[in-house]
This record gives sequence, C-alpha cells and structure tokens, in this order.
Amino acid sequence: MFRNIGEMVLLFVATVKALPWACRERRKIAEQLFDIGNASLFMACVLSLFIGGVLSLQSGPVLVENGIGSALGNLVAIAMCKELAPVMMSILVAGRVGSAMAAELGSMSVYQEIDALRTLAINPIRFLVLPRVIAISIAVPCLVVFSNLVGWLGGAFVAAHNDRIAVPAETFFTSLREGVDPGDVVNGLIKSFFFALCAGVICCHQGLTTQGGPRGIGRSVTKAVVNSLALILILDYILTRVLLPFDNGFFA
Repeated sequence: MFRNIGEMVLLFVATVKALPWACRERRKIAEQLFDIGNASLFMACVLSLFIGGVLSLQSGPVLVENGIGSALGNLVAIAMCKELAPVMMSILVAGRVGSAMAAELGSMSVYQEIDALRTLAINPIRFLVLPRVIAISIAVPCLVVFSNLVGWLGGAFVAAHNDRIAVPAETFFTSLREGVDPGDVVNGLIKSFFFALCAGVICCHQGLTTQGGPRGIGRSVTKAVVNSLALILILDYILTRVLLPFDNGFFA
C-alpha cells in the first residue's frame, strides 16, 4: 500500500515536471478532452437532473411543513454546487473514463509498447500521462458547471409540479439567487479539480504498473476505479474542512 502511494506521488511529481511540454501535447490533450466529454456529458446531465429532483423531493415537504418552503432553491443549489455535483461528476468520470485510461495504459504495458516508447527515447509520462491528467483535470470542473445548471432545473421542476411541495419556479430561483454566491460555485470547482487530478494520477499509475496479461489488466482497472472512489471521498472531507474558513465571502 505505502509503496503504491509513494509511486503515485513520484508519478504526480514527474507529471508536474513535464508541464512545460503541455503546449507541444495540446493536440493529444484536445483529443482526450473530446473523449471525456463524449463519454460523460449525456450521463452527467441525466444524473444531475435526477439528483436535483431527488433533493427537492426529499427536502421540499419538510421545509414546507415548517413554513420555509421558499428556502428550497437555496438548499438545492448549495447542496449541488458545493457537494453533490463535484463528488458525483468525479465518481462518474473515474468510473467511465478512468477505467478506460487504466485499461489502455495497462494493455500498452503488458504488450511492451511502453518499453518500445522508452527505446525510441520517448518519455511515456510526457507522451501518455500528461495529456490524460491535464484533460481530466479540465473536463471534470466543466462537467460540474453543467451538473449545477441541470440539477437546479431538475430541482425547480419537481418543486413546482409536486403537490406536497408546490413551490413555484420563480420562488425557487429567487431563493437560489439570494442564497448562492460565486464562492459556493468556486468551492465546488476547486474540489472537482483536485478530485480529477487524483483520479487521473491513480488510473494512469495503475495502468503503467500492470503485469500479468489480460487478467492483470482486469485487476488494474478494478484497483484504479476502487482506489479513485475511495480517495475522492477521503479527499472530499479534507477539502471541505480546509475550505470551510473561506465560506464567509472570501471568493465573493
């Protein structure tokens, strides 16, 4: 375990050192961004729509019973932009895209394609890891923005059309505007960036260290996804605790 952590830290450091080459790899970064968006955008919108709807469905009746139904938009918006959107989008990308990264790099490792790159004096970290880590670190915050918007729409739709809630969309979005400031959105974007960075490094590391043929590729993909999900949730608490003092309008 500790050996894997050390290897992932070294891979992250090597990736950071390769950042000056990012401009030369911009075509690969763009290709990775397109692949991530193509694989995740539709599913992200569907998940976000229903997450926002469930938030309204669960919390709306309770707020209405206590005479504060007009605060529903604020509650749904804060929950989406600070917690649910960053975590769910990171888990989605780790599961759909991270697993594909691990499988692709694992296949290249098992069939000695990475050794061939080294023989040709091509740095595999700069050529393979850097574009993937940069692309996933850009794509996840962008997906979080879409997730926020779609989730808010889902929450407003359920709030307006559920008989037990019956909060008009105008009231919902008025509460949203009054209760959400730019700092809340930035909070979620910061979280999502670090979640994506960790997931990208973990999945690339598992792919590069794959051994044992097709069975080894399967094990690497499983480890990449499970480790990514675990670290996302652990990091969620840490980042929430670190960002908590800045909630008083620091980003506003």
